[in-house]
Amino acid sequence: MTRLNPVADAMCTLKNASDVGKTECIVEPAGTLLGAMLGIMKEEGYIANFELIEDGRGNQYKIFLNGNINKCGAITPRFSVKAVDIEKWENQYLPAKNFGLLIVSTSKGVISHENARKLGVGGELLGYVY
Repeated sequence: MTRLNPVADAMCTLKNASDVGKTECIVEPAGTLLGAMLGIMKEEGYIANFELIEDGRGNQYKIFLNGNINKCGAITPRFSVKAVDIEKWENQYLPAKNFGLLIVSTSKGVISHENARKLGVGGELLGYVY
């Protein structure tokens, strides 16, 4: 199966597994960008934990869910965003102020939109979760 957007596939798998009440799911392939996004989601309490499973073919992430995901997804195309414009994108992708999380790839690494705003850096929007 050809994967055109592994991040979008992973976010879709996460949402579907969370919607049916599963406690864990497996996503593949396991890239470093996806790992960084999962790290932020774990840090913010949207997932319980995740681990890398090395299978020699692209690897997998086993993700342990805690039922805190209402909706998540990848943002395509990956829009460039300036630090001053983060609120505009927050209004577009998140249901309410201070509710949910945008994940942004910046020069400081992959971080949440709140940290990007604090650091005063922009970057590319990767995904959202709430």
